Amino acid sequence: MKSDVIMIDNHGNGFSEAVEQTWLFCESCDGLNGKSILRMQLIAEEMLSLARSITGEMRASFWIEGNGTEIEFHMTTQTVMDKEKRGLLIMSSTSMKNEAAKGFLGKLRDVFEQAMASEPSHTDEVVPYELRGDIANDFYEVKEWDGLERSILRKLADNVKISIRGRTVDMMVSKRLAK
Repeated sequence: MKSDVIMIDNHGNGFSEAVEQTWLFCESCDGLNGKSILRMQLIAEEMLSLARSITGEMRASFWIEGNGTEIEFHMTTQTVMDKEKRGLLIMSSTSMKNEAAKGFLGKLRDVFEQAMASEPSHTDEVVPYELRGDIANDFYEVKEWDGLERSILRKLADNVKISIRGRTVDMMVSKRLAK
């Protein structure tokens, strides 16, 4: 069984529809109780938040597949890939590997993509890095990603797979449920 495909962007459009779609999908699976359905909603929310936190600008497709005992959450998005984003995405997966790097050609392509990835650009920062030491710490604080979404997702899900091929990022989160 497969749910509808929901388009999501970083402005919050589609986010509530994805959560609602998760609820409807899980309700249609026989034997899932309220606690399991809430857990599946939390997985969907954390998955989408993780992708938005790392990739920034986002226009993604989200859907769910499953048979009631195993549910898979899928998301595909395009992003301008740099070394920092690539590393954060790969570190979010269970295996900490790029799932798209299978076979000889896949591994070769992955090596080239890693080498060609640009250095991250922090031009949107208000205060240049060199001047931060001159400003009192309580006035200016660097907001860094804390990885909370990744931590919660790893706790709740059985498997998190990240596939990066060029600008395309595919994320698949699976959870096996006991009936």
